Amino acid sequence: MPALTVDDARARATVVEVRGYHLDFDFTGGDETFRAVSTVWFAATAGETWVDVKARELRSVTLNGVPVDVGLVDDGRLPLSGLAGENELVVDAVMEYAHDGEGMQRSVDAADGRVYLYGMSSLESAPRYFACFDQPDLKAPYRITATVPQDWIVLGNGPAKEIAPGRWEIAETKPLSTYFVTLVAGPYHLIRSEYDGIPLGLGCRQSLAPALERDAEDLFTVTGQAFDEYHRLFGYRYPFGEYHQVFVPDFNLGAMENPGCVTVADTLVFRSQVTDAERSTRARILVHELAHMWFGDLVTMKWWNDLWLNESFAEYMAHRVSHDVTDHRGHWEDFGYVRKWWGLQADQRSSTHPVASDPVKDARETLEDFDGISYAKGAAVLKQLAAYLGDEVFLRGVTAHLAAHEFGNADLPEFVAKLTEAGAVGLAEWSAQWLRTSGLDTISVTRTANGVVLHRTRPDDAERPHRLTVGAYDEAGRPASVDVLLDADEVPVALDPSAVLVVPDAGDDTWAKVRLDAASLAALPKVLPLIADGATRAVIWNSIRDSVADGDLDPQQALEILLAALPTEGSDIAVGSLLRWAEESLLGRALPYEPFRGQLANALTERLATCPPGSSLQLAIARGVIATTTDADLLQAWLSQSSSSPATSSSSPAGLVVDADLRWALTLQLVRLGAFGAEEIDAELARDHSSEGTIQAAKCRAALPDGKEAAWNRVMTDPAVGVNELYALCAGFWHPAQAELTAPYVDRYFAEIAGTAKIRAGIAVGLTAGRFFPRFAVDERTVGQAASLVADDTVPPGIRRAVADAADDLHRTVEARSLWTNISR
Repeated sequence: MPALTVDDARARATVVEVRGYHLDFDFTGGDETFRAVSTVWFAATAGETWVDVKARELRSVTLNGVPVDVGLVDDGRLPLSGLAGENELVVDAVMEYAHDGEGMQRSVDAADGRVYLYGMSSLESAPRYFACFDQPDLKAPYRITATVPQDWIVLGNGPAKEIAPGRWEIAETKPLSTYFVTLVAGPYHLIRSEYDGIPLGLGCRQSLAPALERDAEDLFTVTGQAFDEYHRLFGYRYPFGEYHQVFVPDFNLGAMENPGCVTVADTLVFRSQVTDAERSTRARILVHELAHMWFGDLVTMKWWNDLWLNESFAEYMAHRVSHDVTDHRGHWEDFGYVRKWWGLQADQRSSTHPVASDPVKDARETLEDFDGISYAKGAAVLKQLAAYLGDEVFLRGVTAHLAAHEFGNADLPEFVAKLTEAGAVGLAEWSAQWLRTSGLDTISVTRTANGVVLHRTRPDDAERPHRLTVGAYDEAGRPASVDVLLDADEVPVALDPSAVLVVPDAGDDTWAKVRLDAASLAALPKVLPLIADGATRAVIWNSIRDSVADGDLDPQQALEILLAALPTEGSDIAVGSLLRWAEESLLGRALPYEPFRGQLANALTERLATCPPGSSLQLAIARGVIATTTDADLLQAWLSQSSSSPATSSSSPAGLVVDADLRWALTLQLVRLGAFGAEEIDAELARDHSSEGTIQAAKCRAALPDGKEAAWNRVMTDPAVGVNELYALCAGFWHPAQAELTAPYVDRYFAEIAGTAKIRAGIAVGLTAGRFFPRFAVDERTVGQAASLVADDTVPPGIRRAVADAADDLHRTVEARSLWTNISR
């Protein structure tokens, strides 16, 4: 199907005004297909247009009672001619269930064989399960009916009720864009509540019901706290009636902001112990999706170039509101360590783009911009804007924007106009510098006899002003700080030049690369552990990580700083983020896997002995030990413990619960060490015969030396693999300790990955290509192969973008390694 362009969309929007939809589904017809009858009422100002539909079979189509030749459908577009002023279109179609998380997803729970459905409409997915005018600016109300097995329930964007056994109706909605229409159907476990007059619901698979019940109070509390704060900030009550949050299987992303019925990845229903950081992340995801009810759902972008107005705003508000009103902690610390680090990498790749792009990309290319720029960079910029304008002006403009465009569409100039009416000045210049440019400045410091000088190095001609704090620290980690407006390439700062450590942007307030001077770097092993502020430590670690990636810092020195910090680092957010970096970017990439793996494993093992028993930090460190140790006896001793009681043996930490998820982590590492094989994986799966167990077993089998080929074939050729299992196969396949074993697959990756676009669609295509990239093949040949694939116009754009991003990161690693000849090979 040709991707929708902005010119196509604007042309159709001048012809069509959609009055409403009635969608009628029958989900009782089999395992592969379902029936969808889409009735669309629309006005027209010209004689022809087209409707989007991706069906296995078009049974019939009528326009104003006159049959339309179903043979006219061409690659997902059905032309319509002879339009009247007012029209009724009826499309009766047989649709295919999806397995890639887009369209009408059908999943079977391995625990009990129950079937679960949910509709995912985002970005070209809606026509995979109903006929529609699929573009964000053609909003309309929806009424939905569905026939389902009698033991199922149905939920959707409006209140749902069963009108006959197995027959459900979802009440007509407010005007919605096609991309957030949904229907959820199956034997879901549903927990109902109410807050401030708003009916609430939480749903999940029956096999996850005990876990959801345990956390329901927390989830409802977070939701209520966020509702109160959004109502206070926006002065506009939630407008979509009921509010359900349904945890669904095989979900591609964290969650989707469907009005009235948010769908959430059911990996966020925690069946095992998790860290406090993971609980905070889940809370923030829910707060993020609730923000979309105003920015995205109530007021929707006109075209996808203003995607940032949805995602950047929700990202900023989620961190702000979660920090201000929820019971969970560490949100801005997480922003620095996790979200900002994600965005900083994206903004240095060849695929970088402005936060607010020109409307040149088509709908399919827009999928690629669901990245760290549209989310994290945009959020950082909005945080700067709120500080620049003052909260009163910022929120007054936001409220006016929502009221002016409710249930409609708006773009960046209209948003800026409302901020200007609210009292903002200089926004045109600010927008041009921050929203319309790509890339990021580098901020560094030099010491003089009388103070320090802050330097701004720019990748372009943009004059991006930075309002930030510069911190100076003594040997005990005690700070002195100065607020600075960095609006020139050099600005003097009145700070003691003899300070042990000087940190630009110590409050993590702006968007830039930070470089520390040599004296500060030398002091880090001693001083970094003494700095109390988590946001400052995140700034320092982002500087270290980025300096390693650029070749500005010896990766061995970075590892030494990490080893010095681990004995006292008390943040599970920091530990989790830094260990992911060590496993994904340091060991086997910037540094050879051995002997540096052993150094990290030893430090983690020592740290584990000092962690408070049963603490979140203990769990984070234990995961790191499992991933890095080669002590198979230790791992098997942990595995031999009961999965329901704390560890008691002398060889394992007191307070550590070896539950289902930790058992799978132990099993995976034992497979990689060659201590376990297929028989042990099968035994563990017999113990945990859930969907989650099936996914973890797939990851373990992909790590088996004699399981590589089967895993490879499933990723490359099997369209029926669910997305969670697909990503698990990708995660299990490559590992630096198996580099020699997997070397023959590097060439095969570049020869075969393009073919996966024929068996999957949407975001799963690019995500698979990125996650399956041979990232531990650190040499120029791999970079060259990637460049050849990216240059091939016959390769689908989502794959080319994912490969280009991975290759950019790999190229930086190759270049950096060449600069440090003292690294042991």
